[in-house]
Amino acid sequence: MSKKNCSKNLNNPDKLYKLKMLMHVCCANCAIHPLNILKDKFDITMYFYNPNIHPEEEYQKRLSNAEKVSRITKIPLITGNYIHDLKKWFKLTEKLKDLPEGQERCNKCFKIRLEKTALFAKKNGFDIFTTTLTISPHKNQQTINAIGNEISQKFDISFFIADFKKQDGFKKTMQLSKELKIYRQNYCGCLYSIRK
Repeated sequence: MSKKNCSKNLNNPDKLYKLKMLMHVCCANCAIHPLNILKDKFDITMYFYNPNIHPEEEYQKRLSNAEKVSRITKIPLITGNYIHDLKKWFKLTEKLKDLPEGQERCNKCFKIRLEKTALFAKKNGFDIFTTTLTISPHKNQQTINAIGNEISQKFDISFFIADFKKQDGFKKTMQLSKELKIYRQNYCGCLYSIRK
């Protein structure tokens, strides 16, 4: 489906066909509000791809909670390769390990995860991809959306631009997480952010 047709469908709520969206999920609590906003507009599948999360015990805890959200919402969840891509993630970010959070290391991390999401979406018949990353008040949505747009052009698949934290999105998703007893982590994910 061309991007032109995608745009027409996005603006036509009466259209019976829902675009197939692959939503990159960084963690369970960040997914709940975006899913609530988009589930009636798109045929969503969640994609948990996060080789940035360390240690593995923490990764498994976050994955388990993403699976819980999938069961509650009845929205399918696909898990990307963690062990295989772990070394690759460290190799690509190691030289940037001393930078503060929110700088080039984080941008590289966003790009790694969104590229994998876009490639999976393209290969598996999805029309559009997005990410839950913009719900965090600690992340710059303009940077994330710019990276998503760049990847969209590279792989010729539409990217859904969002700022999920607007209109109290972060507050809403945290409240929903509390109600559903979803685990809430206290650091972004990587070992470098624990250190900070």
